[in-house]
Amino acid sequence: MPSPRNGAGPSWSWQRPRPFRWLKRFLPRTLFGRSLMIIATPVVLAQAIATFVFYDRHWETMTNRLAFGVAGDIAMIVHQLERDPSDEARTETLALAARTMDLYITWMPGDSLPQEPQRLSGILENTLAKALDERVRLPWRIDTGVAQEWIEIRVGMSNGVLSIMSPERRLFSFTSYLFITWMIGSSLVLFTIAIVFMRNQIRPIRRLAIAADAFGKGRDAPGFKPEGAVEVRQAAHAFLTMRERIQRQIQQRTDMLAGVSHDLRTPLTRMKLELAMMPEGGGVEELKADVADMETMIEGYLAFARGAGAEQPQPLDLAALLAEVAANARREGAKVSLELDGQAPVLPLRPNIFKRCLTNLVGNARRYGGHVWIGLRQNARTVEILIDDDGPGIPAARRDEVFRPFYRLDNSRNPETGGVGLGLTIARDAARGHGGDIILDDSPHGGLRAIVRLPL
Repeated sequence: MPSPRNGAGPSWSWQRPRPFRWLKRFLPRTLFGRSLMIIATPVVLAQAIATFVFYDRHWETMTNRLAFGVAGDIAMIVHQLERDPSDEARTETLALAARTMDLYITWMPGDSLPQEPQRLSGILENTLAKALDERVRLPWRIDTGVAQEWIEIRVGMSNGVLSIMSPERRLFSFTSYLFITWMIGSSLVLFTIAIVFMRNQIRPIRRLAIAADAFGKGRDAPGFKPEGAVEVRQAAHAFLTMRERIQRQIQQRTDMLAGVSHDLRTPLTRMKLELAMMPEGGGVEELKADVADMETMIEGYLAFARGAGAEQPQPLDLAALLAEVAANARREGAKVSLELDGQAPVLPLRPNIFKRCLTNLVGNARRYGGHVWIGLRQNARTVEILIDDDGPGIPAARRDEVFRPFYRLDNSRNPETGGVGLGLTIARDAARGHGGDIILDDSPHGGLRAIVRLPL
């Protein structure tokens, strides 16, 4: 079926099936692990192929040739003994074999071999058995454990048993040990070099990730500089440029809001003086109320602008900060309960900005609830500050909307209380400036729970 184009036909998309997606569960998750796997996989495959070719061709062929050579020598000795069975000829033949064939042969007259077939194991024994069957064509027995580095071959003849002691070097190619040692040694050397090089290549990427994470948490990375491969340097330069643009944009927004708010204070001050000098009546009280509202708005704008200021992070004890925020709220008449389970961590935070974040949340809970509970919990990665109230709460479908600037809930909260709709915006902006966030949820006390989540 042809796919629709230019908006014609139904809106659907077809994805090609991916039958090997389950393999991703077994792949390394880090860039270092995947890069090392990319390097190691061809090496391992090449070594496996080389090993297969070696054992299938070289080792088997060499073993077969050596076994047939020993079997041929034994066949020649047996032929000489059968052609001239005298004691003098036998002694001379055995001495000649020991001197020229590197075989030690013993004649055991009157002995015989067992009748049951011998069980063989290993390539060497099977290859030698095949060679004896083809060359000697007499009953035989093979004993590989008679002595170290020696193999005994017994051949049954008509009037006795011929015992042949052959050294392993005549039947086994020791180049296999050299080959295996070379493969393992070269693989270890290659892997070591690959690990060293890959660590050096991954280190700049890791530093870039740490710098980006620190910038996302509102912290600075003064020692960061572009290094590594060309592509990594490009990414580092792009990050530095992006950081400068974001900081410049934040500073411009801060300066603009601060400038506008500061400039508006002058005409407001003149208006307040003129209203104070005017006689009562004629709508003067209404004008004073409007001027007070405008002043409140300007203070909110200034607070919003200061929230994106250039304050530097410093180690801050969360327990002390929460105690200070709770004490300030109590002085203003709020009922606040501070519950800290265990020891609170010390985090690099901007003190004034983060204190304003907590103050806004506690003030919001105090404004719409009769009691405020402040708690703290943490795990291995994050720390969470819990601010609960027993007020009317916020519907779940509208909890994201309250973080928009100048937004107020007219249905669920009292429209005659509150500021200009920047309290939660400033709070979330401060939390996200530290790499965290603010989440709204249902409180176990029946109202709203604000969760300030910060990374450790």
